[in-house]
Amino acid sequence: METLINGNYKIINETNPTVSKILTPEAIEFVTHLESKFRNKRKELLANRIIRQKKLEADELPRFLKETEKIRISDWKVAPIPEDLQDRRTEITGPVDKKMIINALNSGAKVFMADFEDSNSPTWDNCINGQQNLIDANLRTLTFQTPEKKYKLGENLAVLLVRPRGWHLLEEHFWFDDEPVSASLFDFALYLLHNHQTLAERGSGTYYYLPKLEGHKEAALWNEVFVEAQKYLGLPLGTIKATVLIETILAAFEMDEIIYELKDHLAGLNAGRWDYIFSVIKKFSKNPDFILPDRALVTMRVPFMKAYTSLLVKTCHRRGAHAIGGMAAFIPNRRNAQINDIAIKNVKEDKKIEAENGFDGTWVAHPDLVPVALEQFDKKLGTNPHQKHIMREDVNVKSFDLLNVNIDNFSITERGIRTNISVAIQYIASWLDGSGAVAINNLMEDAATAEISRAQVWQWLHHGVKTDENQIVNREYIKRLFDEELEKLFQIPELSKSKIEQAAGLFKNLIFTENFEEFLTLKAYKQL
Repeated sequence: METLINGNYKIINETNPTVSKILTPEAIEFVTHLESKFRNKRKELLANRIIRQKKLEADELPRFLKETEKIRISDWKVAPIPEDLQDRRTEITGPVDKKMIINALNSGAKVFMADFEDSNSPTWDNCINGQQNLIDANLRTLTFQTPEKKYKLGENLAVLLVRPRGWHLLEEHFWFDDEPVSASLFDFALYLLHNHQTLAERGSGTYYYLPKLEGHKEAALWNEVFVEAQKYLGLPLGTIKATVLIETILAAFEMDEIIYELKDHLAGLNAGRWDYIFSVIKKFSKNPDFILPDRALVTMRVPFMKAYTSLLVKTCHRRGAHAIGGMAAFIPNRRNAQINDIAIKNVKEDKKIEAENGFDGTWVAHPDLVPVALEQFDKKLGTNPHQKHIMREDVNVKSFDLLNVNIDNFSITERGIRTNISVAIQYIASWLDGSGAVAINNLMEDAATAEISRAQVWQWLHHGVKTDENQIVNREYIKRLFDEELEKLFQIPELSKSKIEQAAGLFKNLIFTENFEEFLTLKAYKQL
């Protein structure tokens, strides 16, 4: 490991030769400029999250804000959206490694979201090499060679959007004024600096997905960052376009306000369903009225999920923004026809519902699912690029609807607990080994789905719920299931025993702690 110190910044370089190509003097100056200007505001907003959490734990439930009512009832729209972001009927997502980028851009999807966040393990190599891979992708020079095959970009490519890491995360390899910089600003700045000219010459632009926002003030900070970055680089206001993931329960109450704060830069909202479910568990973790059943039962049809997605479509279309649907976790299996058929059937049904509900597009995680999703949206959209004319006047969501976690056939089972334990340990082990998107039990798991798994175990244990088998969930019971599932994982030859042990230790600390840890990745990042 090499630490390079210059002035008031330092780079902890784990001997990656690409660092000097990405962290040029211009890049360092740009990152540190944004960090110095926005560090205090970011910290203030994160401190506000803690204050808000204490209020939730004191039974102050979220509501639509009275102080911003004028924004909600007024007529206004977002600025014009670029031509290449008009048709987003199917979007594919994944981490920023070469093979994923090439396959995703070639997949036939309209958009590829290159992810530095939930499907990326933020090792220094992944983050630095990912930036170089995106530069090469935009230059159309990206290739990848295996002993069996050479991967290269085709002619008809998806439009590239980039998801930086959330406001809560830091980049520990780049320090400024004796503190690590914001991972959000780090990812955002490097992609913008290195790619805006290439994209502008092609008639496109630097487009982003913004994760984990908990309210309009956090969106306003992003808008300030966009304005400052465009001014710094001499770009016209509105050059940057962003889609915001509505993946926290608090943000669902402020969708109009989030769009308003970003209206000069906003292209749409996305229903980030898995993080949203995790957010509901997390924010009300100590409230017995918000206990959720087995993960498999928390579908898009349950009351609080249906209310949130319907409101998202209505809000977006009223403001002239795109409404993008979420990720179905099922993935195909080319070696097992039965599993493959089940995955395609489930994804087809999921995407049909989204298209009928007025979404303008949706997410998939695997190239084989692109045609499945496209088929459903092609049927609904035809030759139209979107369906923003559908205003969903039938939707009238109240605060209660967004908080209605009453679920028919409520069930907490030993099988559900075992699955959560096993999946979370496997995912954390993979994440610690450098992979942030993992196929487990024919489902695509990322940080969000792993968060649901560990959050549910913590919630059920904390509240001492009773399973369908009439078993009280207590420490001894969870410890027994934990040990049994761990032993099963040790018997799987493909899994690294050392990484499983490391992941199991982290998971155990997360579920047996008295206070709910906000993000498992904050703990795990210290062990990368």
